[in-house]
Amino acid sequence: MKAKPVILVVDDQRENIELLEAYLVPQGYEIVKAANGEEALAMLSGVRIDLILLDVMMPGMNGFEVTRRIREDETHRLLPIILVTALRETEDRVKGIEAGCDDFISKPVDKIEVLARVRSLLKVKAYNDLMSNYRKELESEVTRRTEELKHAFERTKAASLETIYRLSIASEYKDQETGAHIKRMSRYSAAVARCIGLDEGTVESILYAAPMHDVGKIGIPDRILMKQGKLDPAEWKIMKQHTVIGANILSGSDAEFIRLAESIARHHHEKWDGSGYPNSLKGEEIPIACRIAAIADVFDALTSKRPYKGPLSVEQALTIIMEGKGSHFDPSVVDAFFAVQDEILTIKKQYG
Repeated sequence: MKAKPVILVVDDQRENIELLEAYLVPQGYEIVKAANGEEALAMLSGVRIDLILLDVMMPGMNGFEVTRRIREDETHRLLPIILVTALRETEDRVKGIEAGCDDFISKPVDKIEVLARVRSLLKVKAYNDLMSNYRKELESEVTRRTEELKHAFERTKAASLETIYRLSIASEYKDQETGAHIKRMSRYSAAVARCIGLDEGTVESILYAAPMHDVGKIGIPDRILMKQGKLDPAEWKIMKQHTVIGANILSGSDAEFIRLAESIARHHHEKWDGSGYPNSLKGEEIPIACRIAAIADVFDALTSKRPYKGPLSVEQALTIIMEGKGSHFDPSVVDAFFAVQDEILTIKKQYG
């Protein structure tokens, strides 16, 4: 059953309230009463009000001030207010409009006028309430759909990262350690990037790009890639080409993280002192993502089993990393790596 519209009648004269009540109650309206402005304002916080009939000339707080106070509350910004007044001067009407009232009724009140103005403003309020509820429902639906899209996007990102891992593993499918290495190395890189202070978008791009650092090994012959012993100079020259091959495979993409992967594939073997390959870049000539990927790759390679060697202990690997500070590795990246050492070890254990 639809609730009756509730009208708050505010007047310091009891007979005026009773007259309005006599007009309105038979029309199906519920009446609540207040004898002054302070009492009216207090009622607004505890009672549902659909319209206010407000006397202007009251002791203490007059109707203009009550109207201003009501309009200061965003909750009651659209609550219909009719000022009931004996004042007929244009200046007084302007004051009421400036305070925020919606209409006027002159005293002595006329029943037909009262009912007509009340019905008109209640229709406006019903429309405003309908639009407000529609807006809230729309906002709720948008929020729900946004959350659904967010979850779907997260699932898509997770699937994309898994696809990247699997395609990267394909380049070294004969090495049983490669899959775990790729996952560890990419997460090491993300942890260091975040510690350095790169924004989350860049951190995520590095997470997605780093697994492809050795994709170029797909072009290296198995006899070199899987050789048990040390490579000779000719073999080493071929092996170093995996950086260029990988960059060529990844070149030409419009996707930001693929472009970043191209850079990492080409430059993750560059060294801070310029003695790396393939371009002998030095210092900050090496892109920051490549400097980060380099330390992550070396640490994981040192602590992992390879066809040509056994794994070193974490302590031994950390010592080698520190010894390479300023020569092999960017000093600031080394500092960040050691700052997230606990996270690095947790990742290693998780994906070991």
